[in-house]
Amino acid sequence: MIDVIGTDAAGLSALPPAALALLRRARLVAAPSRLLVELEPWLAERQERQQSAGSPPVQVLSSDRPEQLMPALRAALAAGRATVLLASGDPLWFGIGRLLLQHLPADQLRFHPAPSSLQLAFARLGRPWQDASWISLHGREPEPLARRLQERPAALAVLTDPGRGGAETVRRILRASGLEPAYGFWLCERLGHPAERVQRLAPAAPLPPDLDPLHLVLLIAEPPVPTAPAGLPLFGLEDGLFVQHDDRPGLMTKREVRIQLLADLELPERGVLWDLGAGVGSVGLEALRLRPGLELWAVERRGGSAALIAANAARLGVQPAAVLEAEALDLIGAGSAGRELSLPDPDRVLIGGGGRQRLALLQAVLARLRPGGVVVMPLATVEALARLRQELEHAGLEVRVVQLQAWRGAALADGTRLAPLNPVLVLKGRR
Repeated sequence: MIDVIGTDAAGLSALPPAALALLRRARLVAAPSRLLVELEPWLAERQERQQSAGSPPVQVLSSDRPEQLMPALRAALAAGRATVLLASGDPLWFGIGRLLLQHLPADQLRFHPAPSSLQLAFARLGRPWQDASWISLHGREPEPLARRLQERPAALAVLTDPGRGGAETVRRILRASGLEPAYGFWLCERLGHPAERVQRLAPAAPLPPDLDPLHLVLLIAEPPVPTAPAGLPLFGLEDGLFVQHDDRPGLMTKREVRIQLLADLELPERGVLWDLGAGVGSVGLEALRLRPGLELWAVERRGGSAALIAANAARLGVQPAAVLEAEALDLIGAGSAGRELSLPDPDRVLIGGGGRQRLALLQAVLARLRPGGVVVMPLATVEALARLRQELEHAGLEVRVVQLQAWRGAALADGTRLAPLNPVLVLKGRR
């Protein structure tokens, strides 16, 4: 057997007794160069004892180029020599284990993992990590990180590549995504080593000048710190300023699309705005910042939405006329509860939801839309566009279609990279 033993940053001093016993019996030891230095005094003492006993010396090899190890490992297996290969963390998680399994029989490999860097990082924070996800930037372009952030994971571990910018790359992409207010930025260095360091960095704080190359970043979602409404931009707020649903993060209208929708709504100084499928309320609430005289009626079927939209309204310093947790079609259909709730006829309507009922919802909206009114719908598919455009045209509305495609740039060491957002079709009808 070849025993593949994982170590953390503390090296040999952190190995459990069973692993140390395997190391003492080994006739061939392979290890990364950083561990060979630690092995030298231990091996020198052992070599001296073996020479006194007339035993062959222990063979020591560097595993920094693991593909060059394979002939020696095969020879050791054929000769029945006890062999130990020291590795970092869990050898089967971004480690040497995959390569070993490609070249050697699986039944002659025995793995002894140390805690992975992710386990150690979350342990230091004292945070359960069953809901966490991870992404590796080792030798990879950063665009997948930008895409992953748009899904607003509850916790994201980023395995950095110091040769491509390391933690600074992560920070720049987080900032470019507009999500810096929504995440705690934890920097974890030398995990498992006596000199390990784990610290939370504020957005404006510089990276430590002595940042260790052996580091990873944890991004932990947290409610954004409230900002005085007077200090916020008039519109086009960063995505990270909005509180979102814990169970479905990322499902909100992105900043670039919000700006387009606010323009297409042609917001009057006064009137009634329906936000149907309001989500976290981002578009309707920003509309109130632009036109405080509007009446906003926000409708969202998801439970808990009223409290969440109210929290976002307080952050933005605006007050909707009402936030209703209900099916929009049930509220506004002819003879529906909408009349009983005195839901006023709208001057402007944003239809952000509806799903398979979107056509019926549009028909109900058109039955209530006032003269001169505008209805705007962000859509994801051309099939939906075809069906809904036809309905607007049959109702005699002036129709306009725009495809919006935006990329977000992140300044990296070698320039600026652009990460695309999902394209959106915007269908607009004016009565």
